[in-house]
Amino acid sequence: MDLVNHTWTQSFLLAGFTTTGALQPLAFLGTLCIYLLTLAGNLFIIVLVQADSRLSTPMYFFISALSFLELWYVSTTVPTLLHTLLHGRSPISPTVCFVQLYVFHSLGMTECYLLSVMALDRYLAICRPLHYHALMSRQVQLWLAGATWAAGFSAALVPARLTATLPFCLKEVAHYFCDLAPLMRLACVDTGWHAQVHIAVIGIINACNLVLILGLYGGILRAVLKLPSAASRAKAFSTCSSHITVVVLFFASAFIVYVGPPESLPEGTDKLLALVYTFLTPFLNPIIYTFRNKEVREAVRRVTQSIRAMMKRP
Repeated sequence: MDLVNHTWTQSFLLAGFTTTGALQPLAFLGTLCIYLLTLAGNLFIIVLVQADSRLSTPMYFFISALSFLELWYVSTTVPTLLHTLLHGRSPISPTVCFVQLYVFHSLGMTECYLLSVMALDRYLAICRPLHYHALMSRQVQLWLAGATWAAGFSAALVPARLTATLPFCLKEVAHYFCDLAPLMRLACVDTGWHAQVHIAVIGIINACNLVLILGLYGGILRAVLKLPSAASRAKAFSTCSSHITVVVLFFASAFIVYVGPPESLPEGTDKLLALVYTFLTPFLNPIIYTFRNKEVREAVRRVTQSIRAMMKRP
């Protein structure tokens, strides 16, 4: 599929964030540090799940799948953010711009589907414990993980294609990466119909996945409340708390930015909100799943002890 509008021959300009004087190097260094910590944290989760056999469960497989996704997700937008912080307004070719738009939304929708799969995993673990490992076999895990990527990259074709075929009269994108609303503001034609299609595609996918997650957690809540002891109820809820936190961060920001017409948000607001789901959430995910999870903390201790023991050997 050709994502590029061939009638557009000039480069777009990414406005980025306005930083001057001493704030510019500080903003760049702070963003770079958080980006590197995000990459390191998500890589750490992936390596830890592979290194510790006790984490070879469906739940941690999907957590590592989420970390793998976040590596790509954050790397789709943050390099352009760093470039604009360092150099100010930065040109970006139409090809790169529309590819970035497509990949970003593909990964975002993939994460939306993956969060639903993770909720399904928790539902089966708590509500169908006797059949859990049979229902969530390794083959099923791989199939579900692959299906989330296929669904996400297929769904993103519609908004990316529609936006790429618009005629553009302006070239400055009021954002730090190529996103739907900032690009649609540059069009020479009325984009009301395009906005409705975007809302329908992205809104329906987000809404359906959110309804599915809420329904699964409704079943989990009913099952947990039937448990005989407070300790068993607390243990069951603890396995869901990290996932719930990530779901709230992801869906809250996504609905505010994308489920509404582009003009519904003041210019620049979507740029600030985008930092939540493109930058802050990938940074927080490893922290949420590490420090709020006793099994992960114990796995870190076991792996650390194993490494120390290996280093002490002659």
